[in-house]
Amino acid sequence: MIRWIVTDLDGTLVGRDLAMVPASRDALRRFRAAGGQVVIATGRMERSALRYYEELGLDGPAILYNGARTVNLATGSVGRSCSLPPEAWKTLLAMFDDLPDGVHPVAFSGGQAYAVERAPALRDYARRDGITLRDPGDWTALPAGDVTKCMLIGDPLPDPHIPGTVTTRSEATYLEILPEGATKGSALRELAAAAGVPPREIAAVGDNPNDLDMIELAGLGAAVGDGHPALRAAADVVVRACADGAVAHVVELACRANGWS
Repeated sequence: MIRWIVTDLDGTLVGRDLAMVPASRDALRRFRAAGGQVVIATGRMERSALRYYEELGLDGPAILYNGARTVNLATGSVGRSCSLPPEAWKTLLAMFDDLPDGVHPVAFSGGQAYAVERAPALRDYARRDGITLRDPGDWTALPAGDVTKCMLIGDPLPDPHIPGTVTTRSEATYLEILPEGATKGSALRELAAAAGVPPREIAAVGDNPNDLDMIELAGLGAAVGDGHPALRAAADVVVRACADGAVAHVVELACRANGWS
């Protein structure tokens, strides 16, 4: 029995045009109408994920910031909330001046996104996510204990190893630096345990390495057909490409497992 379908957004449910693939959106709506639950799991922040949450008509928790926070976007209720350790944030601040040309930091704190530069890559990122990048004036203006995550956007990306953090790539040019233990899989494990849903009754689907531990946890772990090779190699099943209805394919498999027509 598959009770939950957990889906990544960008490159999985959401296409290059930043709209949900209609076949996948409609299939998730049918799954919910039949009694299943849908959870979105994304690197996006609250404001950026809200449009998709509302379009699906969801009313439960969402996994945001690649697992650093879980928030019911209908009520604003916060479940999990992780922050970078103050010492890790200070280490990052010391790195910012030495980043390679073409690599730009973004930090997230208090439900807002911050950047001190106005590079084209940052404008493209803000447009894609539908957010405003606020200028803190100086990075030290952000509270050291209240930074949810940091992103490095550009190329070539460094791979910093900072105590108390974990890194993941959500896109080829996005490196995310998160509090240690903050992953989509760990957030999903907490949500499922709180709801009494065993992992074997969850289907999860994604397209990039930041989805890896989530699909490994799920009873049915699916990789998008045009997703990252490492994810496809680890998945229980490789489904259709995003634009061809990857999530609709997962819904078909879940309904078949449940004996739903």
